[in-house]
Amino acid sequence: MLGKLKRILIGRPMKSAELEAEKLGKLKALAILSSDALSSVAYGTEQILIVLMVAGFAALWYSVPISLAVLGLLVILVISYRQTIFAYPTGGGAYIVAKDNLGQIPSLIAGGSLLVDYVLTVAVSSSAGTDAITSAFPVLHDHRVLIALIMIVFLTIMNLRGVTESASVLAIPIYLFVVAIFFLIISGVIKYMTGGIEAAAPEFGATVSNVSLFLLLKAFSSGCSALTGVEAVSNAIPNFRQPAERNAAATLLMMGIILGSMFIGITLLAYWYGVSPRPTETIISQIARMTFGSGVIYFIIQGVTALILFLAANTAYSAFPLLSFMLAKDKYMPHMFMVRGDRLGFSNGIIFLSLASALLVIVFHGETDNLIPLYAVGVFIPFTLSQLGMMIRWIKLRPANWGIKLLINTIGMLTTLSITLIFIFTKFSQIWIIFIFLPIVVYLFHKIYVHYQNTAEQLRIDLDQDKPQPKGNTIIIPVAGITRVVMNTISYAQTLSPNVVAVYVGFDEEAIEKMEKKWEQWNPGVRLIILRSRYRSILGPLRRFIDTVEWKNGETDHITILIPQFVTKHWWESILHNQTSLLMRAYLINYKDVVVATVPFHLKN
Repeated sequence: MLGKLKRILIGRPMKSAELEAEKLGKLKALAILSSDALSSVAYGTEQILIVLMVAGFAALWYSVPISLAVLGLLVILVISYRQTIFAYPTGGGAYIVAKDNLGQIPSLIAGGSLLVDYVLTVAVSSSAGTDAITSAFPVLHDHRVLIALIMIVFLTIMNLRGVTESASVLAIPIYLFVVAIFFLIISGVIKYMTGGIEAAAPEFGATVSNVSLFLLLKAFSSGCSALTGVEAVSNAIPNFRQPAERNAAATLLMMGIILGSMFIGITLLAYWYGVSPRPTETIISQIARMTFGSGVIYFIIQGVTALILFLAANTAYSAFPLLSFMLAKDKYMPHMFMVRGDRLGFSNGIIFLSLASALLVIVFHGETDNLIPLYAVGVFIPFTLSQLGMMIRWIKLRPANWGIKLLINTIGMLTTLSITLIFIFTKFSQIWIIFIFLPIVVYLFHKIYVHYQNTAEQLRIDLDQDKPQPKGNTIIIPVAGITRVVMNTISYAQTLSPNVVAVYVGFDEEAIEKMEKKWEQWNPGVRLIILRSRYRSILGPLRRFIDTVEWKNGETDHITILIPQFVTKHWWESILHNQTSLLMRAYLINYKDVVVATVPFHLKN
């Protein structure tokens, strides 16, 4: 039943040879890998205005120069990451760059920051998408957490179905959003130019007494949230068709042009229209309502905005599993993140991302404003480390035109470092938790690495000297009575070794005496050992008996515990029986160097 449901939701298993067909062309990659960055248009301008409103409506004109500064930073990042793509065509972005040029700790900080950022991407996108829906339908405002969780489940299923299939489905609403926003911008500009706007914009260049440098820096850092997701293309180069690096570089450039145009367009419309942030209606919603009224076009724009905000999470679903794979390959994350699922995607990474982001949505009650500062600072830390790593690379290798490349990355590093510091000083009360959480993540990476190193050291053998040494085998069969299950187990044990004993743990003398008589009458050719338990425990006496056998045999024999177990025909029938055999196996499998095996006996009905 579960298998059939899985096939319906996820689809048929795919052969490993089909992996190349799962690669993305530029148009699909632009939609999937740029959805996070493009979606930030829906809230980037709003984040600037929320900060400026502290100084009053007259201060909103500052949003225009601040947005131009954000646009300049976008240009720097696009140029810098194009260099990274060609220098590291295997992908991995900031993690690989830092690992190659800065060392272990900086690379783990970059990798950990990116993983946290991708989790926050899903949480922020689903929450922001819910805000767009509740702006159009305020009656749903109290159900925003449930709406966000439903969308996360939908994206999980889509991505488990494979990269190509999810790209084919999700690219349509993403391109609809781009068309809708450009249509809104063009229509809004025409309406403004023709004098169709009643609301007066605050005077541009007017002096506002209570605007401080601190406030402007805080607004700038908030606006930089529009740049989250820019690094995703450089992280996911292996997802591109060949030539992968050229396709990735072209995709990054297209994304930068589209994102910059939409971001500055929405900011100018917000200023010209004189709109200000409202707790129950987004800036996009206000601009669309003032441009088109509350008719069909307004609801179309709100609908595609909600879709892009939801689907922005798909960038994380493309990049998180791939980065997790790279960290797992380097032994910093569990090896399960290296396993491809039925549809050739890294399914464990997809599922882990979904669970972590859903937990964040629940904890933060779907409040986007509480998540965005954490989201943004998690991006600019790897931004800075990536730029610094590229600077060191150019200095070490000195390829052709390395001076210009060094200058570009130096400007990028100083800019992103400055923004990171601005975030720390202006939003510390909102982002302090990342300075606790990120070291914990890096520490966990280190502990996982040490575990894998220790495991490899203990498992490693010398191929020239270490050879298997034949031993005897003492088999112990725990029995609770005389049944066909026990008979089946004894029959199997006798094919493995002549040293077989059955062990019965008795709780009272009457039961023990009854068992001894029945065993003597049955006489299966195997000696029965009686163990008495005063505290009705089976595992304690059995463990002590194994200790005794080990002490007597030393290293001359293997010890095998064969556990008899019957298997019911229907899964629900197993609930009707005690699970002693499962508990015994779970306990003994971790106990010293004994072999634990289950001998099944299947019931027919």
